[in-house]
Amino acid sequence: MVIGTFSMASAIIAEAALSFLGLGVPPEIPTWGSMLSDGRTYISTSWWLALFPGLCIFFKKDSRRKNECRLRIRHSPLNWN
Repeated sequence: MVIGTFSMASAIIAEAALSFLGLGVPPEIPTWGSMLSDGRTYISTSWWLALFPGLCIFFKKDSRRKNECRLRIRHSPLNWN
């Protein structure tokens, strides 16, 4: 279960990175990486177009990492009584 949580967080980052580079899913499908890439064009005038997809990626990855730590602690053999 811990490995699955870690794999999901890595997949989110990989998909966002590939979509940011234009190598991900087709352009008509909205993803956080493509939104971040599109917002890069307007960063000087509309900074929020790049800020919010970036924050979503960060918070999603961070919450997955925290869940992984909780699962690892909960299922650790050292906690079994």
